[in-house]
Amino acid sequence: MNLLPKTKVVLLGMMAKVPVAGVIWQTVHYLIGLERLGYEVYYVEAHAVAPAMFLEHEDDDGAAKVTAFLDRTLRRFGLGDRWAFQALHADGRAYGPIADGLGRLFRSAGLVINLHGATRPLPEHHAGGRLVYLETDPVRLQVELTRDDPAAIAFLEPHCAFFTFGENYGRPGCGLPVTRRFEFKPTRQPVVLDFWDSAGVAPGATFTTVGSWRQLTREVELGGEVYHWSKHFEFLKFLGLPRRTCQPFELALNRCGAEDRALLERDGWRVRDSLEFSRDPDTYRQYIARSRGEFTVAKDQNVRLRSGWFSDRSATYLAAGRPVITQDTGFGEVLPTGEGLFAFSTLEEILASVDAIGADYGRHSRAAAAIARDYFDAGVVLSDLLAEVGV
Repeated sequence: MNLLPKTKVVLLGMMAKVPVAGVIWQTVHYLIGLERLGYEVYYVEAHAVAPAMFLEHEDDDGAAKVTAFLDRTLRRFGLGDRWAFQALHADGRAYGPIADGLGRLFRSAGLVINLHGATRPLPEHHAGGRLVYLETDPVRLQVELTRDDPAAIAFLEPHCAFFTFGENYGRPGCGLPVTRRFEFKPTRQPVVLDFWDSAGVAPGATFTTVGSWRQLTREVELGGEVYHWSKHFEFLKFLGLPRRTCQPFELALNRCGAEDRALLERDGWRVRDSLEFSRDPDTYRQYIARSRGEFTVAKDQNVRLRSGWFSDRSATYLAAGRPVITQDTGFGEVLPTGEGLFAFSTLEEILASVDAIGADYGRHSRAAAAIARDYFDAGVVLSDLLAEVGV
């Protein structure tokens, strides 16, 4: 019997640029999800950003630390022989088990996915006409395109298809500027559900979330208004939440200084350093499974523009059967809310959601898992994406 060779898919990612568990899991869901659909999957980093988070001393060998990290991470998921790192920030040398065959790999690939849009396309990436742009954070690029920004146009042109987590893009009520030059299609985070099976793990008493507190970059101006990227602007709107309920809330944060931490703790928030556990995929997953659920906010850009964006991290809380209370970005247009998943705009809506979950936690836990199964299952999400590009 002759067996047809598997179609090769190359995922261009940035795990070594941001080597924290949230980014690792987001990437792994694509890699393993595609692998389980029957594709031969390869991972390549060629984003040209120095591995700053690995450099603790002046004489550290960044390339060596990156290769050790990628080998350890991908070997854990059975992909230890299918990855490469190109040190384009330095001498351009390639590392990893497929370093010598990158040119052949790109030429033979049925699809090359530019995850996050984090990689500036090189000729070898798009030579086959199968390079796909997959945007996980909308807004900035759409604003640049509405201004006919030449750099944004040049960046996108090598791609053959365009996807965005801004699922309301082009819908009534969404403020994201629409471009006719590039046809963006909606997609969302795929989740390999069995990775998050929390059967046998008792939920804790505390609503949690993981993220960065203060990120004063990537602000955009549109229609004379400034739209913020940093989530701390949104958290501050609900600073008094813990004083209005007996429900405990914990924020696991990066980039939160002593003054900000003291401000939060004065209002009853529990605060911890997210890097204590989020450098390791397993301890990160355990943190989510041992939470009562997630309470979080969204970026101002997505809230006010009603982009429909939904967090990849929140999707994993749902998959673990942990209810999610998250700030409304218009995602209720495409996802069910009111059981297991709650959207809020006001403090009163948060309190009502907390009370509803407390009144029947089992029902909302089951509803959360059902939403993950029906809307985020990797097999379904990735099959839809591949069908759109004809693979």
